[in-house]
Amino acid sequence: MTDKNISTQESVESGITEGGRTGAFRDVLAKDHARRGKPPIHFTDMSVDERIAKAQELGLPKFRVKQLANHYYGHFDVNANDFTDFPASARQQVAEEFFPTLITEVTHQVADDGMTIKTLWNLFDNAKIESVLMRYPNRATLCISSQVGCGMGCPFCATGKLGLTRNMSTGEILEQVRVAAKMMQDGKVAGGPGRLSNVVFMGMGEPMGNYRALISAVKQISAMPPEGFGISARNITVSTVGVVPGIRKLTQEGIPVRLAVSLHAPNNELRDELVPMNKRFNVDEVLDAAHDYYLASKRRVSIEYALMRGINDQEIHARQLANKLNHYGDNWAHVNPIPLNPIEGSKWTASKPEDEERFLDILHEAGITATLRDTRGQDIDGACGQLAAKNV
Repeated sequence: MTDKNISTQESVESGITEGGRTGAFRDVLAKDHARRGKPPIHFTDMSVDERIAKAQELGLPKFRVKQLANHYYGHFDVNANDFTDFPASARQQVAEEFFPTLITEVTHQVADDGMTIKTLWNLFDNAKIESVLMRYPNRATLCISSQVGCGMGCPFCATGKLGLTRNMSTGEILEQVRVAAKMMQDGKVAGGPGRLSNVVFMGMGEPMGNYRALISAVKQISAMPPEGFGISARNITVSTVGVVPGIRKLTQEGIPVRLAVSLHAPNNELRDELVPMNKRFNVDEVLDAAHDYYLASKRRVSIEYALMRGINDQEIHARQLANKLNHYGDNWAHVNPIPLNPIEGSKWTASKPEDEERFLDILHEAGITATLRDTRGQDIDGACGQLAAKNV
């Protein structure tokens, strides 16, 4: 991590996307949007210079900052009272000034024989968010939230129905990662001790609506200890409904994360209904930006596509999607059709298995790489589109 990280002096973004300021689309806001103050400043919210200055305020020499970084990123530890390499007289103050409690577990639910754990977290202002840890035979993936609620308003998504309350701080985002990494290290997930290997920004919120905290978090997740958690940037996925300015910014960063675009429809008429942001940045604009990301990063883009019965899952939709993607001519995208995960009170439902199969066949026949996505955690409302921060 460098001194270019977010300064704590910079104003916190509102969470409203650039697409929500102009044009036909407006972010859907919760009634208490952005009226809750700011979370406590955490070690991960500070630049290196700010950490050193804070340490000096506490009468601690510069090298103590690196020790703190080793505890946090290398050992996933924030319990400063147990830091035996620190003067006992300074431990309590270090805990308060560098590691305030940002997320507190309310409850967790377990599915898939202990391999999937969804945790409900309480934040400083009693806002609630969720994260989902999923262990597979060859990896462990954490799905994290970047906003409280979501302003994108997609009608088939439980998070979208909440509206946007506020952005999360870098610290609030990274604490989800630290806790999950420690759970894996300590063998708290079925299968024994292991390592958190993948992080996906696919939980609550539109990551591009919280861009500065997103990028700060990505840099700290991917840097090697003692600057970060040492999870390869190639194992980090950033998902967006198609906020084109955010995709363009990410392209300029030069960080080889995977970009995932929640497309869900191959034409503007249908996508206007399913993904309201399309009224601001349409299908062609989104795919153009995503393809430019592929050209710059040399990493195939994931196209997320929730299959909804009789809505977007017919042969004509598959052919339209194949044509749109093949327009660029270079096998640049991997399509992830996802059987729609049901949410309470919704008219939308999952496709018939035979329609899912035909949809995939058409994409494959057109030379499109496509894989039907696993729906982990559906029975605990922990799958894609189901996160609503409900206390069960």
